Amino acid sequence: MDFQGDVALVTGGGSGIGKAAALHLAAQGAYVAVLGHTAVELHATVAEIEAAGGESMALVADITDEQQMAKAVSTLFDSKGRLDIVVANAGINGIWAPIDDLKPDEWDRTIAVNLRGTYMTLHMTVPYLKTSGGGSIIVISSINGTRTFTSPGATAYSATKAAQLAIVQQLAPELGKHNIRINAVCPGKIDTEIQDNTTMRNSEEAGVSVIWPDGDIPLTAGVAGASEDVAEVIVFLASDSARHVTGTPIWVDGAQSLLR
Repeated sequence: MDFQGDVALVTGGGSGIGKAAALHLAAQGAYVAVLGHTAVELHATVAEIEAAGGESMALVADITDEQQMAKAVSTLFDSKGRLDIVVANAGINGIWAPIDDLKPDEWDRTIAVNLRGTYMTLHMTVPYLKTSGGGSIIVISSINGTRTFTSPGATAYSATKAAQLAIVQQLAPELGKHNIRINAVCPGKIDTEIQDNTTMRNSEEAGVSVIWPDGDIPLTAGVAGASEDVAEVIVFLASDSARHVTGTPIWVDGAQSLLR
C-alpha cells in the first residue's frame, strides 16, 4: 500500500494501537502526525518513525480541549497543506464499577475522553479533509458496546464505544458526498498498556458468573492480539484498497466477541 504524499493524523499515537498505526502508516510513505497529551511518548514515536526513514511530527494536545485541538490540527495543515487520513484512537478504559457505585465524575471523565474526544477530533479534521478533496477516517471502537456486553462494570466505557460506532454509521452517508470514508475498528483483547490503566471496583457485584471455554479467543487459544494486528486493519481502511468501504465496523478479536 502506497501512502506517498498523504498526510495522516493519529490521536493517542504515543503508545499501543495508536503508535502501531502511526508506524505502519509511516512505513508505507505517509507523513504522520501523532497527537496526545504525553509529550515524551509522542516524541519517542516520532523518533522511531524518523529512524526508519519516515517523516513525522508530535502534536501535544488534550483531545477534549477545543482550543488545543484547533491549534494542533491547524498546525499540521499549515505545515503540510493537506490532510488525508485521520485515526481517532485516543481513549481510556476509565473506571469499571457497578452503576450505583460509579461516581458522576468518573462517568464524566470516560465520556469526555472517549466521546467528546472523538467528536472533537472529527469536528476539527473534517474541514481539512474536505479541503484536501476527501480522505479516510478510522475510529477505534471496541467489541465492548458493539458485540460484547459482559465486562463487569464497563457501562461508561461500553456506552462510549457504542456511540462511536453510531457516529461512524451516522456520518458515512453525510461525508460520502465529500469523498470521505469513515469506518470503525473494534478490537477485542489486545496486548496494550490500556489494561494496566483500568480501575475495576466491586466487579463481583457487577459481573455474572460464567464458565468460558478453554481459551476465550478461539483463533489463538486465548492469547491476546497485538497492536500490529489492529494497525494492519487500520492501514487497509486508510488505503485505496478499501475505496468502497464506509460506515462499517471491523472486529479484530479472533472471534472473542462471538463467545460473549
